[in-house]
Amino acid sequence: MKVGFIGLGNVGGKLAGSLLRNGFDLTVRDLDKDAAQSFLDGGAHWADSPKEMAETCDLIITCLPSPAASAAVMEAVDGILAGLSAGKIWAEMSTTDEAEVKRLGEKVKARGAEPVDCPVSGGCHRAATGNIAIFAGCERETFDRMLPALTAMGRRVLHTGELGSASVLKVVTNFLATANLVTCCEALMVSKQAGMDLNVAFEAIRISSGNSFVHETESQVILNGSRDINFTMDLVCKDIGLFQAVADRANVPLDVSPVLVDVFKDGMERYGAREWSPNIIKRLEEACGAKILAPGFPAEITDDEPEEAGYEIQIKRA
Repeated sequence: MKVGFIGLGNVGGKLAGSLLRNGFDLTVRDLDKDAAQSFLDGGAHWADSPKEMAETCDLIITCLPSPAASAAVMEAVDGILAGLSAGKIWAEMSTTDEAEVKRLGEKVKARGAEPVDCPVSGGCHRAATGNIAIFAGCERETFDRMLPALTAMGRRVLHTGELGSASVLKVVTNFLATANLVTCCEALMVSKQAGMDLNVAFEAIRISSGNSFVHETESQVILNGSRDINFTMDLVCKDIGLFQAVADRANVPLDVSPVLVDVFKDGMERYGAREWSPNIIKRLEEACGAKILAPGFPAEITDDEPEEAGYEIQIKRA
């Protein structure tokens, strides 16, 4: 299978790296050609346009920062849609809107190709090692065809149902991660102001019912002071905005989501859209006149688990 990959940013570059590392015939493209150089040096090919990539590859993957960016790559005169034909697969690995991926999916089907939304979850450190989780929404036959590529990029792969279902579940999980981040910030500040040793507080949370994936990763870079989790405030706002849009379409009245939207809008106004998302804790640091810092924590999170072969998650049913 010839695979094309567009978008070699923080996550996309690592996913494409897993494909190349696992021996796939890979063609890459990014607005910044310098970002592709290490892939080209490693044996990947370069596509001069998305259309050219779609014409020469069996599976075309997009991993871009916004639904608008994906639409532009898909619908331009020399875009992916112009190069698609029967039997090909377009896989959207960006975090996007359910309605938008379905809209583009209809155009993909009109070309005789098959659409998949397959966002990832688990952080850049796991994307780098191929141990990240992947959701995939598509026809079962299409899922089976691209499963080798999915299990090369991720460890746990879940077929979520029809097109769009993966995008819904991705923003659900990102909403939960955002809520975890904000509550971890509050828990650490309360611990600090109550006179607790923050190294002890971190461990108390980690070994207790209060633990979470976000605490084990983002709390560490908060305590280090780097706050570098390879994810920015504007991306958080995009993701929780997408979650809120799903809730609005489903007529679900939410209490927490609107608060999170307001918190991160305020964070962007104060610190800038491209500030690292864990620096949302600065709102509390400024309000309390205290810094949340402790020795012994890393500046960046790395995946200490060895790369393992990916596999499909089987759903338990009665």
